[in-house]
Amino acid sequence: MPGSANGSPVSATMSTPADSRDTGGGVRVQRADARANRVRILDVAEQVFGEGGESASTEEVARLAGVGIATVFRHFPTKAALLEAVLARRFDRLREQAEALLNTADPGQEFLGFFRHLVADAPAKIGIAEALLAAGGNGDQAVQASTELRRAFGALLERAQHAGAIREDVELPEVYALLVGVSQAAAHQHLGDQVTARMLTIVFDGLAPRP
Repeated sequence: MPGSANGSPVSATMSTPADSRDTGGGVRVQRADARANRVRILDVAEQVFGEGGESASTEEVARLAGVGIATVFRHFPTKAALLEAVLARRFDRLREQAEALLNTADPGQEFLGFFRHLVADAPAKIGIAEALLAAGGNGDQAVQASTELRRAFGALLERAQHAGAIREDVELPEVYALLVGVSQAAAHQHLGDQVTARMLTIVFDGLAPRP
């Protein structure tokens, strides 16, 4: 039998995760308080690592979440696993926001507004990503979520182009490269709101349709 070297069933103690119970029908149900703890840990970790980057600690996350460090590691066995879940969830949330804009009345303004939103979101997102790298995470889950975000961003770009709001001779790779460059500058150069706004104005002027 898979999971047992000698063919015998794996014991319930080994196979049932912590914070779960086995119902009479054999369906594992995670306790409501355990689910709440997991969400709270993710919420706090996103804030802590978004602000502190790789210098932040899981101990700080546990303290602010109001749980013990053992509870954090019961849900996320390593710091890297916690950071991966945080980053993937953040990418998923951004993707959902992009997808919600796909049926709006003004594709051009929605695309530019989402571009601004991604730049504003970049410092915290990059801080979490750098912490994940420092923790030795491979980032597979986050990479997949980032790919889905890029696809949704591309759909917004295509809609804006079809509406005549963005020049037709640009494609996703170069526009996304602009987004990444502006985001990195905003995150690492501490440009300030006014400089970032002027930088975005220049980028958007370059993306405007040619007369």
